[in-house]
Amino acid sequence: MELIPIGEAADRLGMRTSALRYYEERDLVRPAARVHGKRMYGRRELRRLAFIQIAQRLGIDLDTAAALLDEGSDQWRETVGGQIEKLEELIARAQGAKDFLSHVLMCPAEHPARECPHFVEALDRLLDGVSFEELASEHVETGPSR
Repeated sequence: MELIPIGEAADRLGMRTSALRYYEERDLVRPAARVHGKRMYGRRELRRLAFIQIAQRLGIDLDTAAALLDEGSDQWRETVGGQIEKLEELIARAQGAKDFLSHVLMCPAEHPARECPHFVEALDRLLDGVSFEELASEHVETGPSR
């Protein structure tokens, strides 16, 4: 594959040229060459950009993408492990939010936040000093009461 200018590279990847310049500023990719001052990209650079694009669409931060692209095995494995831990926390919070909202939908009360005995009890427990984390762990262990 021959070298292509930044505009064509951006079009091919469905990105803006400003994104490619930003990734260059972040030292994630460098043009293969400059011809008459224009950034030119080859297959290797386009692969890096495609990898970054996939990472971004999956919500993987640029530091993790950079580690995977450029760090040694020990470093990128540690970075990826940390990213997985963050994702597991996010998944747990999202599952908690889903469970909470599912309970709201199933509650026959007109205004569950004010009238649902389960919620009122939980709110009173928070006011009495029980931490949110304790309530959440009880909810996970016993499941929502309906």
